[in-house]
Amino acid sequence: MFKHTFLVLKNLIKLNKYFVRYKYHFILGILFVTLHNLFKVFIPEYVKESFTSIEILFKSISSTYSGTVPESVKEQTLDVLKVKGLWMLGFALASGFFLFLTRQTIIVMSRLIENDLKNDIYKHLQSLNLAFYKKNNTGDVVARMSEDVGKVRMYLGPAVMYGINMITSTVATIYFMFQSNVELAIYSLLPMPLLSFSIFYISRKIENYSTELQENLSDLSTTAQESFAGIRVVKSFGKEKEITQKFTDNSLAFKAKSMQLTKIQGLFQPLMTGLIGISITLVVFVGSNKVMNNELSVGSIAQFILYIINLTWPFTAIGWVTSIVQRAEASQARLNELFDNKNEITSEKSLQPALQGSVSFENVDFVYPDTGIVALKNISFDIEAGKSLGILGSTGSGKSSIAALALRMYDTSSGKIRIDGVDIKDYDPQYLKRSIGYVPQDVFLFSDTIKNNIAFGVDNALQKDIEQVAQMADVHQNIIDFPSQYETMLGERGITLSGGQKQRVSIARALLKDPKILILDDCLSAVDTKTEHNILNNLKDVLKARTSIVISHRVSSVKLTDKIIVLDKGEVVEVGTHDDLLKSNGVYKTIYEKQLSQELV
Repeated sequence: MFKHTFLVLKNLIKLNKYFVRYKYHFILGILFVTLHNLFKVFIPEYVKESFTSIEILFKSISSTYSGTVPESVKEQTLDVLKVKGLWMLGFALASGFFLFLTRQTIIVMSRLIENDLKNDIYKHLQSLNLAFYKKNNTGDVVARMSEDVGKVRMYLGPAVMYGINMITSTVATIYFMFQSNVELAIYSLLPMPLLSFSIFYISRKIENYSTELQENLSDLSTTAQESFAGIRVVKSFGKEKEITQKFTDNSLAFKAKSMQLTKIQGLFQPLMTGLIGISITLVVFVGSNKVMNNELSVGSIAQFILYIINLTWPFTAIGWVTSIVQRAEASQARLNELFDNKNEITSEKSLQPALQGSVSFENVDFVYPDTGIVALKNISFDIEAGKSLGILGSTGSGKSSIAALALRMYDTSSGKIRIDGVDIKDYDPQYLKRSIGYVPQDVFLFSDTIKNNIAFGVDNALQKDIEQVAQMADVHQNIIDFPSQYETMLGERGITLSGGQKQRVSIARALLKDPKILILDDCLSAVDTKTEHNILNNLKDVLKARTSIVISHRVSSVKLTDKIIVLDKGEVVEVGTHDDLLKSNGVYKTIYEKQLSQELV
């Protein structure tokens, strides 16, 4: 049992720093809930005194008077009841007031911690490198940020509040019970060992089901996220029925596990009610015998019934609180998995010098850490500052891997990459990314205005600068044709625009940064040859003013660069200018002639 408790604390103990952060809320909450229970536990004592006063008065009446009771005696009895009643009302109001303050401290604290926890998770996720996102799907990550954090908040707020309430109420009530009558207190508490054992057994089941339930929820979230993100593919293949069935299957699995958890949780309430009923029965039976033998007053029986009722919620809450803690433990374990992922792309020196733009790859090998796929083998090339390099190759030849390494999205498996003669690992990673303009093949646009998408990498960008780079990317005319022009809101992932328009907006976004190094990663694949020609002509001056790496499977995109390397299966097979490579009658010329014939057709 202690080992199990330690394992629970092992996951939840990482939340202690948040309790320390909001220690005043926490301490005041403990104080208020203690006062709430102290005032509440005084009430049964006054109920006992009220019954005892009435009992004494009636015994006196029965032995002194016959027939009608005098009005003075009735008034005396009512005066006693009024005083006792006012005391009980005062205690009840005070108890309720401090319960209100308890919620204003502990529940508020849980909301503050929930906010901090979500921000910490989001900040941590932003710091992780691409390898993490290759291994973890978006739906699962989102489920952890929403559902798992929600379960943890229930532990931080209601579970903590009612847990403290349960402890203070139980301790105070049991203390007053033994102060009042030891024998009745023992009979009242006889069913409690059975209660403790039952709670322990059921809580183990809840923990197992809670962990499985959260995993099912992640699967459900992932299916929903992927189906909506890929709705165009689903619609174009007519797979709505199959996708719906997959979601239904995941939903049924989630429902089945939820039902199992609900059933095991459903054992708590009947169990608590039954055991509390046994306690009341024992008190009434034993107490009645003592009353008949003049060993106990009727008020004492009423007092102990109220004590047991006071214990009903704390002991009933054991099951509810235990359930919350077990689910929070399962969720916090999943959150801890996120926090345990560390970004390996770090730098000891964190240099941030002004870049000139020369780039060199020296015998670079690269194997993707998440899949083990060999992407690059012994790659070497140099680009002088202000010069351009074209990288040509078919799909899977390693072109995009070079871009990822130059941005330090990954580290090389062997070999070195230098910028301005300095090892890329010595630069501050975030500074390096901000200094390089990158246009990926897989364009992502945010659900925002076109203007804000272009200005994403530049704070307080001027409208004239935004329009200038849009003209360079040959997308300005498309934008002003929209009714709202640059204020046009884009749908999710830029769905409002065509593939070519999205790529050109992405190019404009990179150009606005005015980077010293510009990487175009097959970013013209979705435009026709004419548009590609217009964009490249517009970019001539831009490319000359900075170091440029143009990656493409089209010869037309790279032929104007100062030097071209041809990749095949992760290796450099040819190097030279466009004219030199045509004269060599190698792979480059073969690709060129094939693409030229396709354009003529």
